[in-house]
Amino acid sequence: MRHVTPTTLASLQKSTSQIRNICILAHVDHGKTTLADSLVASNGIISQRLAGKLRYMDSRKDEQERGITMKSSAIALYFSLKESEDYLINLIDSPGHVDFSTEVSTAVRLCDGALIVVDVVEGICAQTIVSLRQAWQEEIKPVLVLNKMDRLILELKLTPIDAYVHLTQLLEKVNAVMAELLTSEVFQKDRMKSGARSRTTSKMDEVDAKSDGDAHVYDWSTGMDDIDDSDLYFSPEQGNVLFASAIDGWGFRIEDFVTIFSKKVGVKEEILARTLWGDFYLNNKLKRIMKGAQEKAKKPLFVQLVLENIWTIYDTVVVRKDKLAIEKMVGTLNLSIHQRDLRQNDPKQLVYTVMSNWLPLSKAILVAVCEKLPSPMELSEERVERLMLTHNRKFTTLPAESQELKHAFLNCRSNLDAPVIVFVSKMFAVDTKSLPENRPKPLSHEEMLARREQARQRIADKLAKVSLEETEVKLENPDINTVKDDNDNSIVKETYNEDQYQFIAFARVYSGTVRKNSKLYVLGPKHDPLTVMEKLKNGENIVTAASVKELTSGNHITEAEVKSLYILMGRDLETIDEVPAGNIIGIGGLDDHVLRTATLSSTICCPPFTDLNLIADPILRVAVEPIHTMEMDALLSGLKLLNQADPCVQILVQETGEHVLVTAGEVHLQRCLDDLRERFANIEISVSNPIVPFRETIVEPPKVDMVNELIETQSAQQSGNTNNKPTKGDDTQPVDGLITQKTANKKSVIKIRARPLPIEVVSLLEKSDKLLKSFKDYESYLEEGKRNLLSDALISEIGQFKDSLKKAFENSNWDPKIVQNLWSFGPKKCGPNILVNEISGFNKGSMWLENECKSENKSEDPREAFNSNFINGFQMATSSGPLCEEPMVGVCFIVEEWDMEPVDNSESTNQPFGPYSGQIMSAVKEGCRKAFQCQPQRLMVAMYSCNIQVNSEVLGKFMFYILLGNGLSYN
Repeated sequence: MRHVTPTTLASLQKSTSQIRNICILAHVDHGKTTLADSLVASNGIISQRLAGKLRYMDSRKDEQERGITMKSSAIALYFSLKESEDYLINLIDSPGHVDFSTEVSTAVRLCDGALIVVDVVEGICAQTIVSLRQAWQEEIKPVLVLNKMDRLILELKLTPIDAYVHLTQLLEKVNAVMAELLTSEVFQKDRMKSGARSRTTSKMDEVDAKSDGDAHVYDWSTGMDDIDDSDLYFSPEQGNVLFASAIDGWGFRIEDFVTIFSKKVGVKEEILARTLWGDFYLNNKLKRIMKGAQEKAKKPLFVQLVLENIWTIYDTVVVRKDKLAIEKMVGTLNLSIHQRDLRQNDPKQLVYTVMSNWLPLSKAILVAVCEKLPSPMELSEERVERLMLTHNRKFTTLPAESQELKHAFLNCRSNLDAPVIVFVSKMFAVDTKSLPENRPKPLSHEEMLARREQARQRIADKLAKVSLEETEVKLENPDINTVKDDNDNSIVKETYNEDQYQFIAFARVYSGTVRKNSKLYVLGPKHDPLTVMEKLKNGENIVTAASVKELTSGNHITEAEVKSLYILMGRDLETIDEVPAGNIIGIGGLDDHVLRTATLSSTICCPPFTDLNLIADPILRVAVEPIHTMEMDALLSGLKLLNQADPCVQILVQETGEHVLVTAGEVHLQRCLDDLRERFANIEISVSNPIVPFRETIVEPPKVDMVNELIETQSAQQSGNTNNKPTKGDDTQPVDGLITQKTANKKSVIKIRARPLPIEVVSLLEKSDKLLKSFKDYESYLEEGKRNLLSDALISEIGQFKDSLKKAFENSNWDPKIVQNLWSFGPKKCGPNILVNEISGFNKGSMWLENECKSENKSEDPREAFNSNFINGFQMATSSGPLCEEPMVGVCFIVEEWDMEPVDNSESTNQPFGPYSGQIMSAVKEGCRKAFQCQPQRLMVAMYSCNIQVNSEVLGKFMFYILLGNGLSYN
């Protein structure tokens, strides 16, 4: 196929119903990029012979060297399904390595469908499950591609019947993962409903007590019977499963062989389509398709009509290399292959030629994409609500103007009156010289004549001033910057700064039309349309900042100008003036407005998109510094660019002044360091040895010491001696782990104790990390009296979490009433540490819903004014422990006493030791750290969990190296 021009692609962008936004997801080395090469070659961008070798979508040098994809990249492809049906396929190739799973999240958010590629030999791997889960969470429809079928023939040397059994087992495993995802979601929804029913029942105990016993009947149904899962599972007869060998350029669906064999077998296409896959066989005597192939020891129809033919071709071409049989086979299949191609001696190239002509991979893939995957106009209402709002709030609590935008998502209109809604999933850096506006531009015939005349005139002027010999030496004019391209056309090189990088937004238009030079609002993640609309109703002006740096407190809106629009073409970009809804594009000019992700809209009542579902957290850290101190500014500038270009990296500045780079793994770290050295900072840097983060914790004190002497007796004697001695300083010495800490002005006394949390409680807190983050919205809405904004799902989850927490404490022989006195979680109010309030007469500390209802009579307790300062001190202590300034894990801080003298607010800012609020924060922080040090302390190191398969012959060596690296084997 000839190369498609940008003008053709721009015209296809207007037909929203014939646009497909898809991504390729798979485990590393399962064949994603090779498959993408075949699709790119179908548009004439690269040669078919280079498909699988060129790795066109891998534009980075390190990607080519390592042979893995590191960055998500998109390309627009053209495909004609029928004469009158032209489709635009926006394809995104995503990484499969676990270090770059964040890139997968940025790709999935922009798509409506996905190609899940699975190696038929390696089967289901870790990233395969992650890919299926991400597709499920984002509610995009998947199509399964069983790749590397040639390995079953050439490596495993399976017979067709054995290969069929292997494929059925692999398909069952993939469907088992889908069933697990469905079941977990249904059970979660059922638990929410049961939690809501239990709360309603508890409020109506008196009424239920009078009713008869039939009212207390538990509903054992799980809701699975009401779920329509007909389109959920992968089944070849449904057309959502492809069998392929991307390296050999072939692939097919069941429908491809139905059209081939329906007339030969003498069976209708509808019947053959239903029976070609499954336990069916062909009765040659009756010329009928019968069921029960396995029971009657017959070859399944799929083996007889499909696999045996493919196995025969590989045996003829690769194994036996029978030239005469190959020519006869090509004639039988009616393939138009040149004799020169048939005479080549490389069997792999010959089998590629035959199979790609018989069962072209790109056609099979693109037909499945057009027929089975949805268009941008087929967004579900549930997905739209998830994109617009988190599950913490009810959709009906949004302003009426914001709720109307839901119809704009669903209609996906590009009219002038349609609101513009764009989501930016990431920012990627592009060298300025590679931008279309900075490329060498071909000259027209008139411009060539004009430049030629100008050159002649300049040469004539020089000839008049100097001799002919000097003119011949200086004939080369440095002002003429005209060269020839491959087609012998004159082109002009425009000037550019080689060290400059510009950021392009990787985005999708969900509604309206984005035009060049238009202005849009950039809405930050904390933008609340309800608050903005209330300000407008009150007559207040909404101030928009010119850049992110100029944003003030409470303001999350900037106004940006769309300076350029691009069609993403893999390694290249093509300029365009406007882009209608439903397309994936690149937007220039947002460098100062978007750090990583953002929502663009023409209206400020648009809610910001929800956060991406990130899978991997950065854990590997190094300290970086320039070799030459004078280049520190270049390093800081490079770190800033790297932070904006990479969605997973973190840049930290320690108290010692070190600049720390936190990455997801070793491969990710190496890529970030290369970017710093060669692209963003362009200097030599010194890198420390990589370390993983530690966690600080405490354990129960031992009962017996090294010489089997009871420690309890010794501690009792020491505590008795301590009580008789006068204490030095302001703080009393710890008694049985109880710390007494005073503020600097001696007007507040805090008594606090630290205990190690049970393992069951810690694991529950770590699993509920996302729910704990929702507590921030939960508490803020309660304080503002906006309980009606909270969704029923969030309230139900919090109730279930509270019950699970009580049960975990009870199972660990702790008093479950401690849950009722929970004050806060930490660090960041969502970590696996808890602060418990056991202060007599001060009940402000509980964070649960029933205790947060404010009474009409306001309490005069002076401690309530410093409640948030107390919690902040706890957060500071748990975020950096006393051992090595690392976060704490599994520590329970129990506050037993907090006495405070009343303080005059007018004098609070003029305290000799600083503000009273700051003194309380410092006292709580130091008290927690001292209580932590009173217990046996431990450091925890991060462990990487993975599945490794080895042969029994090398099992001994494998275990040796695992133990050598302090690893653990669970099986």
